[in-house]
Amino acid sequence: MNALVVLPTFNEAENLPTLVEAILALPGFRVLVVDDSSPDGTGRIADELAAAAPGRVEVIHRTGPRGLGRSYVEGLTRALATGAAVICQMDADWSHDPKYLPALVAGTARHDVVIGSRYVQGISVVNWPLRRLALSLWANQYVRFVTGLSVRDCTSGFRCWRREALARVDLTRIRSDHYAFLVEVLYAAVRGGATVGEVPIVFVERRVGHSKLSSPIVLESVVAPWRIVLGHALRRRTRPRG
Repeated sequence: MNALVVLPTFNEAENLPTLVEAILALPGFRVLVVDDSSPDGTGRIADELAAAAPGRVEVIHRTGPRGLGRSYVEGLTRALATGAAVICQMDADWSHDPKYLPALVAGTARHDVVIGSRYVQGISVVNWPLRRLALSLWANQYVRFVTGLSVRDCTSGFRCWRREALARVDLTRIRSDHYAFLVEVLYAAVRGGATVGEVPIVFVERRVGHSKLSSPIVLESVVAPWRIVLGHALRRRTRPRG
C-alpha cells in the first residue's frame, strides 16, 4: 500500500503525537503534517516526529494567512507531487480514528473518492451537543439541496482519494476556506466525473483542545454552496469551445 495522510494542524500539540503513532502503525501509510503556524508548538512536535520516522513523516510549515482550505490546498498539492497512489485527509484531533483508514483506502478500489461518513448508517456521532449535531445535519441537507450532491456526509473531512481523481481537481480554482473547502472540492470532483463511496465511521468529539467552529465559518458555509454552483456554471458558459 502506498497511502499518504494529509494532516492540517493548528494548536494540536496534545493530539498529534499519538495520532501520528497510530497512523504509522498501519503498514504502507505515511503522514504529511501541514502546520498553520501553531503558537502552541505543534510545528516543533511535528518536526520531532519527522526526525524519528524519516521517510514516513514530512512537515510543511505554512506562513501567511491561516485557514483550513489554504492548508489543504498546499498539503494536497504536495501530496500529489510525492507520487502516493492514495491520498487521505483527516482531522488531527482524534475525531477521525485512524482505524478506519484501511477501509477507506480499500474503498478506492471501487470509487474515486471514499468518505468516512457519520450519516450513511443513521447517525454515528459521540459527545456532540444537540445544537452542534442539528447544525451538521442541517448543513448536509442544505448542501445536497443546493449542489445536487447525493453524498450523505458532504462536510466530512475524513476522505481518501485515488491519486488520478484528485489530480483532475484544479486546486488553484478552489476559493472556499474552512469547512466550505470540503464541499467545494467534492463538488468539483463529482462535476468532473468522480465516483464517490461512503464508509461508515463513528465520529467522536475531539479528545482535548477546542473546536475551530465559529460564527464566520458557519456564515461562509451558508453562502459557499451557492457561490460554488454559480461559479462552476459561469466557468462552463465562458469556457472556449473547440
